[in-house]
Amino acid sequence: MKRSILFTSALLIAVLCGAGLFAQNKELTLEDMYIHNHYRSKGIGPLRWMKDNKSYSTLEFNDALQGNDIIRYDVAEGLRTVLVHARQLLPAGAAKALAIEDYAWSEDNSKLLVFTNTRKVWRYHTRGDYWVLNLTDGRLRQLGKGLGEATLMFAKFSPEGGRVAYVSKQNIYVEDVATGKITPLTQDGGGNIINGTFDWVYEEELDDRDGFRWSPDGTHIAYWQSDTKGVGTFYLINNVDSNYSVPIPLPYPKVGTPNSAVKVGVVPATGGKTRWFAVPGDPRNNYLARMEYIPDSDEVMLQQLNRLQNTNTVWVGNTKTMALKNILTDKDDAFLEIHDNVVWLDNHRFFTWTSEKDGWLHLYKVSRDGKQMQCITNGDFDVIQVNCIDPEGGYVYYTASPENFTQRYLYRSRLDGSGEAERVSPMNMAGQHAYQISANAKYAIHSFENAYTPRRISLIHLANHAEMKMLEDNALLKSKINDLGLRPKEFFKVDIGEVVLDAWVIKPRSFDPRKKYPVLFHVYGEPAGSTVQDNWGTGDNLWHQYLANELGCVVISVDNRGTKVPRGREFRKCIYRQIGLLAADDQAAAAKKIMNMYSFIDPARTGTWGWSGGGQMSLHGIFRHGDVFKTAIAVSFVAHQTLYDNIYQERYMGLPEDNPDGYREGSPVTHANKLQGKLLLIHGTGDDNVHYQNFEIMVNELIKHNKLFSMMSYPMRDHGINQGINTTLHMRRTMEQFWKKNL
Repeated sequence: MKRSILFTSALLIAVLCGAGLFAQNKELTLEDMYIHNHYRSKGIGPLRWMKDNKSYSTLEFNDALQGNDIIRYDVAEGLRTVLVHARQLLPAGAAKALAIEDYAWSEDNSKLLVFTNTRKVWRYHTRGDYWVLNLTDGRLRQLGKGLGEATLMFAKFSPEGGRVAYVSKQNIYVEDVATGKITPLTQDGGGNIINGTFDWVYEEELDDRDGFRWSPDGTHIAYWQSDTKGVGTFYLINNVDSNYSVPIPLPYPKVGTPNSAVKVGVVPATGGKTRWFAVPGDPRNNYLARMEYIPDSDEVMLQQLNRLQNTNTVWVGNTKTMALKNILTDKDDAFLEIHDNVVWLDNHRFFTWTSEKDGWLHLYKVSRDGKQMQCITNGDFDVIQVNCIDPEGGYVYYTASPENFTQRYLYRSRLDGSGEAERVSPMNMAGQHAYQISANAKYAIHSFENAYTPRRISLIHLANHAEMKMLEDNALLKSKINDLGLRPKEFFKVDIGEVVLDAWVIKPRSFDPRKKYPVLFHVYGEPAGSTVQDNWGTGDNLWHQYLANELGCVVISVDNRGTKVPRGREFRKCIYRQIGLLAADDQAAAAKKIMNMYSFIDPARTGTWGWSGGGQMSLHGIFRHGDVFKTAIAVSFVAHQTLYDNIYQERYMGLPEDNPDGYREGSPVTHANKLQGKLLLIHGTGDDNVHYQNFEIMVNELIKHNKLFSMMSYPMRDHGINQGINTTLHMRRTMEQFWKKNL
């Protein structure tokens, strides 16, 4: 009888669910996230504003030729025009059109440069093949014949469009588009000498990749040359692809060790001798971080950072006489970041410059001789990004967030510095806004998202922010997420006494405030990024939703002092010379305060996890604050700060001989003997960024002190631990299993 009643009840529930009277949430699975990419948001493009400021171009896939068409869309009329058909990018005898990884037009739009068949160099696909399509006669021709497959980097048209310069195997070449004649401009590249591109650390920490520039008149090329001789070589060991291990040499300057000697020279585009700028200072203890031609001139602007990265000396170099003039020197008591916001104004008599000299990150207008400097953006807020400078309209458009540091909005200020900052983004759209603005500031591609809304991309008229065309609303993804019935991420503030910090919390679907829940703190905490952002993806959003529901826990993240948020210079730079210390202390103080704020948190079941710098922070948490954090997972972590690269670590810590206590105490391996809780270490053995050496040194120290722990190594995976079949799913399952057992 009881069985019959149960069967009838189950049948009734099934009928009601089928009728939609009871909501049935779809299950969120790791397979759907990491194997099937079921919840990946859609983007568009790449979109490019065209020179007429009335239209934009984009790529659209051509099924028949398995390649892309380049399409032009007229903004006002909405007319669609095929600029380049995939059949025009079909090499002779090929079955498929060229796959377009990137493309560029010549100045007169008569030729198209296509980047394809790419290869990864360090983190990015910057090496491959280049082809030129002549739109006048339809001829498609590959560049760099005889230099090897996929060896070309950073190809770009000369100003008149008849030639293309590129790097191949650490040398610079110029090729005549019509004849195919290749002229080598450098011949000493290879081995220790790198021409026209950079070594690992310049790419990673200074964002330098493309290392040469055409002069405005097309007669010369200015370029960087790096000499890596004397830089320490770190060897990655490949044990999985052959019977014998294969060492992979990587010139990698660790903290306190020599850098590459870097210089900037100028060579005729027809070939000849390079002349070098005699920039003062030891080239191994200063960084030539930026170099650009000043428009319509024979001069380049050079930015030189000292080894401590607290002084940026700006030089103007005359490429005819090779004379140098110091026009600006920016200094900071802590450290400086490089900002790519230099735009020339008023017939190139002034340029824009970003500085924190008044305590906030603002945009300034500086005269060409450096004698006049006027603030353009005034107020107690940081300029996060310069989106567009419109000299004709008299405004600069930029991203800022004066009132909510987790959000991003578009503002504008007058270029003459008068008046107040004006918000352009709508007041009723709380979250994060991004803009790709036409050069005349009339139209923009607008992206909007927040923690509950996947990215929504539209074409707008900037003056009134009126939407002209929806490009991608990710409505299907939004529907899929709604079907999961997840509880929305909640943002809140944590007052730890010295400062109020931003935080968020994710609760399980079945949350009951009367119950006690284990808590998992997700941390990054380093100056390079932030986890508490009101956007769709930051902080492994669905991964944390999965954990909250699968483990029955709450997940929390806090942005400590020193993270990259628009809260002014003091908030970001108070961590100078104490990386790993103040940040971890803030995390522990915030965790304690949150446990007092919310009675549903069980202080006996607390965990912390992080990746890279966050891995270092999670180790500090469980080692130095074991009374707060009982379990931890550290992924791809730095064990001792002297093992990391010198540009990053010295920027925030100073030199090791000047700050020995900071380096020692700020390194988690120093505190490994304090471990009391449960710990899982994860690392890829092929990590070229944070070397597997860190993992092994930490393991050795834990063994020395008889500390029991868990560990997982992923063979020949890099810092992202995502290469190979099933890697991402396996790692997330490993983490999930650890939390289930120990949290």
